[in-house]
Amino acid sequence: MPRRNSCENLDRFIPNRSAMDFDFAHYMLTGGKVEKETLGTYSPSKHLYRKHLAEILNMNRTRILAFKNKPPPAANTTHDPFSPPPQTQPAKRRRHISQSPDRTLDAPEVVDDFYLNLLDWSSSNVIAVALGNSVYLWNAFDGSTCELLSVDDDIGPVTSVKWAADGKYLAVGLNNSHVQLWDTSSIRLLRTLQGGHRLRVSSLDWNNHILTSGGMDSTIFNNDVRVRAHIVSTYRGHTQEVCGLQWCSSGQQLASGGNDNLLHIWSLSMASSSSSSNSSNQWLHRLDRHTSAVKALSWCPFQRNLLASGGGIGDQCIKLWNTNTGACLNSVNTGSQVCSLLWNTNERELLSGHGFNDNQLTLWKYPSMVRIAELHGHTSRVLSMAKSPDGCNVASVAGDETLRLWSVFGTTQIGKAVIEKKQEPFSNVPRVR
Repeated sequence: MPRRNSCENLDRFIPNRSAMDFDFAHYMLTGGKVEKETLGTYSPSKHLYRKHLAEILNMNRTRILAFKNKPPPAANTTHDPFSPPPQTQPAKRRRHISQSPDRTLDAPEVVDDFYLNLLDWSSSNVIAVALGNSVYLWNAFDGSTCELLSVDDDIGPVTSVKWAADGKYLAVGLNNSHVQLWDTSSIRLLRTLQGGHRLRVSSLDWNNHILTSGGMDSTIFNNDVRVRAHIVSTYRGHTQEVCGLQWCSSGQQLASGGNDNLLHIWSLSMASSSSSSNSSNQWLHRLDRHTSAVKALSWCPFQRNLLASGGGIGDQCIKLWNTNTGACLNSVNTGSQVCSLLWNTNERELLSGHGFNDNQLTLWKYPSMVRIAELHGHTSRVLSMAKSPDGCNVASVAGDETLRLWSVFGTTQIGKAVIEKKQEPFSNVPRVR
């Protein structure tokens, strides 16, 4: 007959000594009897106390013999019975979204043109805004403001601005079809890109050392700013002004929107392998579901190949796209012109800037696209929006000649301190030479 393991008793009728509590057994055989005999000598309160103590220490058991081992205790569940229960994880507090701007700055002479991109916020926490023929810089760390540049009437107005990823260099598109590159740390013009566009440059975006520009001449150029012959490839597919441009975070796909109501998705690899003429008509997707100009574009930061686009006054819709397949995942009628879109990098939310009648900013929950909040303050259409480098605050500039700062995505201590600091309007700041 095989020998049984001493640590495991397979016979339910043979007690397992290793699983028995001999102190409790001794108490039950001796102390329990004594307690019953002296029960009448205890006061009612003393009796209730001993009864409660017995329940805590599990002394109300009647079984002495044990026939199998106790199951192992669950991890991190053993607590001192006399200590307070462990603290539970506090419920996540609902974020407060202020319905009014934290700060309003004067933005005189801002060009009230739907097709232009006049505002951007750098990774070094500096806002660039184009006001007529000038570009101003506002430092969100210390609240200082300076005028970066001013051009003559035959060159201006400034039609687009875009920061490079390092937050030091700024690209400036002009009405005369040129693009200027500025070193903002030294307030110095580095070079002027020309010879590509024939009309104004209304949209810009960076992809590492490649500066992509879109113009009223309906063409899109990839400019390598490191070399003298800067135009390295061209995208041709729009028939009217290219008013929206944005590279995805991986730098492999470019979205372009135009006044021809078209949205194109382009591939970087297709541009680099284009023909000797450096032009490419081979888009990944040609999307024609909008019924008005497509300026507002924003790639989702938490879901790859998800793009949001917004249509103008004749469309008024926000559409969500899978750029791998070209499928339209959702379409929401906002009831007004969609001028700008920004994803929240901290939550699954999308912010849209609108034209008349309310000229509001609207926050949407993704993927349900339910309205969370509407922010009012502008009295004319929101031309452009930009997000702070920490992803918490948003700046908006509108045709009412104001630039407003909103804590729609949250507030940091540094950002709050600067917002609350008194600032002078851009028009009163002397030019830095």
